[in-house]
Amino acid sequence: MARKRTKKKRKIKGKSIIILMLIIVLIGFIISYMYNLKISVITVKGNTLYSEWEIIKLAGLEDYPSSMQNLSGLIENRLEKNPFIKKATVDKRFITEVNITVEENLPLFYYVPNQKTVLENGEETDSNFSVPTLVNYVPNKIYEDFVADMAETDYEVVKRISEIKYDPNAVDEERFLLTMNDGNYVYLTLSRFDKINQYVDIIKEFNNKKGILYLDSGEYFQVIE
Repeated sequence: MARKRTKKKRKIKGKSIIILMLIIVLIGFIISYMYNLKISVITVKGNTLYSEWEIIKLAGLEDYPSSMQNLSGLIENRLEKNPFIKKATVDKRFITEVNITVEENLPLFYYVPNQKTVLENGEETDSNFSVPTLVNYVPNKIYEDFVADMAETDYEVVKRISEIKYDPNAVDEERFLLTMNDGNYVYLTLSRFDKINQYVDIIKEFNNKKGILYLDSGEYFQVIE
């Protein structure tokens, strides 16, 4: 008579179940801890118009909230909604350390014909800033090139300009006259506009004398007695 074969059932030991449950609980705890881990350090670079604290508030991080609930992309989007911020880059280190770098859309000048402040990207705003004043109308194509050249100008030099006048002559329709805060005048043309970045070095050569610096054709200084 043939013997019946009996299948041996594998018994899952209670100890293994407990270990598995502990692992699941531990993973859940780690995820919960990481999700609620708060930002502890925030650094800000590239800011001129806004203080570090103002940038932090614009980023929505003034209460140092959860890092995982404030991903880098979300923070960048919040900052870039501001018309005075062209680009924001957020880098996180050790989860709780947030480094923010902003590229600001700086105000260039106040355009009297439109009664608006013009920003680096050509947009206009009603906000007031301590910037040069462009006192008269500039033809559209020349105006666009002028804005582009101003945007490329060293901002420390821009802050030295008090007033700008579109001042074409029979030779050059792209000529401008700049009145500087130190009492000097500068003639510039768009094709040589980058010369204004050398203003500080050039003017040092004239021992604090006041006059007119011609950078539109040649490079000479006429002293005003």
